Amino acid sequence: MNRVAIMGETPAQLVWGRFRHHTLAVVSALVLAALAIAVLLAPVFEMAMGLDANTVDLFNRFRAPTSGHPLGTDELGRDLFLRLLYGGRVSLLVGLVAALFATVIGTAVGLTAGYFGGLTDAFLMRVTDGVISLPLLPLLIVLAAIDLSKLGLPGTITESESASLYRIIAIVALAGWTTVARLVRASTLSIKQRTFVMAAVAQGGGPIRIMSVHILPNLASPIIVATTLAAGNIILLESVLSFLGLGIQPPLPSWGNLLTNAQEMIWEAPLQAVYPGVLIFATVIALNFLGDGLQDALDPRTTEDRAD
Repeated sequence: MNRVAIMGETPAQLVWGRFRHHTLAVVSALVLAALAIAVLLAPVFEMAMGLDANTVDLFNRFRAPTSGHPLGTDELGRDLFLRLLYGGRVSLLVGLVAALFATVIGTAVGLTAGYFGGLTDAFLMRVTDGVISLPLLPLLIVLAAIDLSKLGLPGTITESESASLYRIIAIVALAGWTTVARLVRASTLSIKQRTFVMAAVAQGGGPIRIMSVHILPNLASPIIVATTLAAGNIILLESVLSFLGLGIQPPLPSWGNLLTNAQEMIWEAPLQAVYPGVLIFATVIALNFLGDGLQDALDPRTTEDRAD
């Protein structure tokens, strides 16, 4: 009976059926969806409250939570609730975009190394090992401290408020692709030995077509899981760099630089450090639980076990 029921289900239904039984992953997905909706609606909250997230009001510094300021105000009298929402926009954007860039780089490296093998595989994996061997945090600190104006970039880019945002995305993406590369390479080495790939080679299919049409779609599971887990790590790295003053620069808020500002007033207004810290913790944990749930749901071996 179970075999018949399962054979009548689509792959998407099978994946959803496994995923919804992973309680922590479902709860994490709901938490992340709520956070994403909240930060996207930051301008709506701002209009509804009749406030400006960047307006300085020194007469209302460190105000306790009220109906007009749900989480109180910061050291410059700005509404802390709105600052957290706009900071979440930046932190989540960095995590998502940098994770996607890192996934693209890692997928290209891993797919090429796994398919061609030989000297190509050896060279690309030694490059990957070299990047992995570098101490990550010191490397990121050095890269983040580079003066963009000395690299020949135009002033319109280096002096813009978003310059630190673009830089941190590029830096974290260039340093975070190695895990994806190794996962994709291992999966490619297995998939390229399967009958349908060997048949495509026998029919005269070129390497690009075989990799893009026959192998890459079968790598969706490890790529999706790796991207989800990487997003959490990247948000944490961005927060660390911003906390050290090398990440997102004011006046652009992020959860990391909100923590930086809060450390100077930790005894005077401890909740200013608690709020962004809790949001960073909850987001990273939720992304990791979501990654675990997706891994269980997308693992084809689970489907085979149920079918048997």
